[in-house]
Amino acid sequence: MDAPPRKIIHIDMDAFYASVEQRDDPSLRGKPLAVGGGGPRGVVATASYEARKFGVRSAMPGARARRLCPDLLFVRPRFEVYRAVSAHVREIFSRFTDIVQPLSLDEAYLDVTVNKMSLTSATRIAEDIRRLIREETGLTASAGVSYNKLIAKLASDQNKPDGICVVRPEEGAAFIAKMPVRRIHGIGPVTAGRMQALGIETGADLRACDLAFLQHHFGSAAQYYYGASRGLDDRPVHERQERKSVSVEDTFFDDLSSEEALIPEMDRIAENLWSRIERSGAYGRTVVLKIKFADFRIITRSKSFGAPVRSAGLLMETGRALLRAQLPLRMGARLLGLGVHNLDHEEQDGEAGEQLRLSL
Repeated sequence: MDAPPRKIIHIDMDAFYASVEQRDDPSLRGKPLAVGGGGPRGVVATASYEARKFGVRSAMPGARARRLCPDLLFVRPRFEVYRAVSAHVREIFSRFTDIVQPLSLDEAYLDVTVNKMSLTSATRIAEDIRRLIREETGLTASAGVSYNKLIAKLASDQNKPDGICVVRPEEGAAFIAKMPVRRIHGIGPVTAGRMQALGIETGADLRACDLAFLQHHFGSAAQYYYGASRGLDDRPVHERQERKSVSVEDTFFDDLSSEEALIPEMDRIAENLWSRIERSGAYGRTVVLKIKFADFRIITRSKSFGAPVRSAGLLMETGRALLRAQLPLRMGARLLGLGVHNLDHEEQDGEAGEQLRLSL
């Protein structure tokens, strides 16, 4: 007999960073707000819903955001606060299930097919989670409830903010049919453009294509697109994914080019990285430097050791050496990053894959 459908919930916090700032500073409530940099090189990390009405979006240059919304207020991000709130939200998830797959600080999949409350209704669980998030953090979250990850994620975006959308197994194919292909998870902007050129605009258009046609145009991804257009997705919710690397990076509000400015930043990044390594117990044999220049070109340099790096001093010394080898820089650096790869896992107590890759 076929196994019963899974019960999957996708929780997505509403305008997470901006909502935290508005919660903590009442003077910001109800006003168009962007978290990020408002200068000539600044980038919007998150925009409040008041700002989104003007067309302000994540990853938008700050200068353009100000043109769209002259009254836009910018605040610098406070990642330590966002991480703390995220940990609280994940603790709420753990009251219902241990099968949780975080995607970022503000969203996660939950498999509640079998749950700690012995509840048969995934919809009720999603509503209870949203209520607890509101009561305990003062924030709102939207939820998608369905029988697989693909549709649950799409559903969570349907009734934002502070909404819920439930898609039952018999409704999945029709739900996907009406969806623009650019919104289907796994179809990026380039692929969506190629599909549009082929006359594929919606999930229904995609379903009308046979597998051979999709294989001819999209290669190995064709099987996924074929199934997705029919509301099929067999991917499980992973409780924890093994780290492949641990890294810390920081984007500067002003480009840095001198050794005097760069080395202290590298030391600070190395200290933060060491804290994360010790917390997760994931020691690596390869230290990797990342530099993003003012023109957005990125280079990486690395040094490998015969054994894992188990000293904060060695990590910092290696980071400095890799950086100094690139000096003088051909232009200012807007971002520095340091990470360790080729991990030797002793423990797995830290958050899986916790990396912040946000250009501000």
